[in-house]
Amino acid sequence: MSWFLYLLECNNGAYYAGITNDLDARFAAHVSGKGARYTRANPPIKIIASKPYLDRSGASIAEAQLKSLPRHKKLQYFDE
Repeated sequence: MSWFLYLLECNNGAYYAGITNDLDARFAAHVSGKGARYTRANPPIKIIASKPYLDRSGASIAEAQLKSLPRHKKLQYFDE
């Protein structure tokens, strides 16, 4: 089973990062208001990037690294 690090663009222009093992279902949960508290208040517009990982541990580490970056470097993280 693969895990994914993903980056959403929200309706307020902000980015939201998370991990999941089912990207389509997780995005649908965010859109319907059943995802994270942040995306309930700021619904996502689209998935702007995603990257697969072999396991949850790897995806969690990548999520922490991504969240520590300034906004202008977040998309570049997915090219590495």
